[in-house]
Amino acid sequence: MNAKLILTPVFALLGAVLYAEEPELPVGDGLFLDLNANLGVEVEDGYRVRAWRNQVEGNKADVFVKQDEGRKVAGSGRPTLEENVEAIGGGGTLIFEEQELLNMNEDAFDHMVTGNGYTWFSVMSVQKQNIGKKDVNSFFGNLRNGPPYEGFWGNLMDDNRVWMGTRNGISEKGKPTLWHEKLNPCVSSPEPISEGRYYLIMGRMGAGPGVVDLELFVNSELPVDKKQVPVNPEADPSKMAIGQERDATNHPGKESFHGAIARFLVYERPLKDEELSEMILFLTEHYKIHKGG
Repeated sequence: MNAKLILTPVFALLGAVLYAEEPELPVGDGLFLDLNANLGVEVEDGYRVRAWRNQVEGNKADVFVKQDEGRKVAGSGRPTLEENVEAIGGGGTLIFEEQELLNMNEDAFDHMVTGNGYTWFSVMSVQKQNIGKKDVNSFFGNLRNGPPYEGFWGNLMDDNRVWMGTRNGISEKGKPTLWHEKLNPCVSSPEPISEGRYYLIMGRMGAGPGVVDLELFVNSELPVDKKQVPVNPEADPSKMAIGQERDATNHPGKESFHGAIARFLVYERPLKDEELSEMILFLTEHYKIHKGG
């Protein structure tokens, strides 16, 4: 198959092709992953995405690729690139319909749940979810592909309330649980987000040993929910997936989300409040995100 690389948004002017430059992020310290639908997207068979390249160089999460293992139809797990999306100022976005892209490194993101902490940002929109496992419609995750399923993830309830969490591999009486008020809490928004509208969804986990904060944000530096989770320095997450909660080869698509992601960022530390505010201002302005109801 012939593949092409989408480098930047393109605009036609009198038959010429002009390439727009992407502005620099206001916070660079600790940036680990930058997936930008305007940069580093490789497509085939029209606009089906075969790879999405990390714009941060020099770490193990270099590229996210299509996954055919477990799929009955080869290539059916590929999201679709949509260009010139007016709602986000004319940039690109990736459309996910029970599909995923996978980074093949088993350990690239492990340190974020074993003590470093993290901050992630997702510029995204949602559609009506196809219900598989109740209230698990994941837009990213690196859960271990087997018990006790440790890792961190971002999800939607079946009614499109947003939730996130860190699963640390700690369980009562050796039995892993999906949600546990103290061990693996569900940090969630009180109201659903609207279909077809772009939002800035963010999650933050504190750094250090012991018990740390988990915080979820929607379009604002004020958390919509905040809970605590114990850190397990021995936790062993797996491959990071975009559009899915893990490398779910046993049931691909069942716990995936329906929606679009234009930008996905991960910092390998909890950003300070002032840094979070800087990033929110930048991303909401850059992607024309409306903060109101």
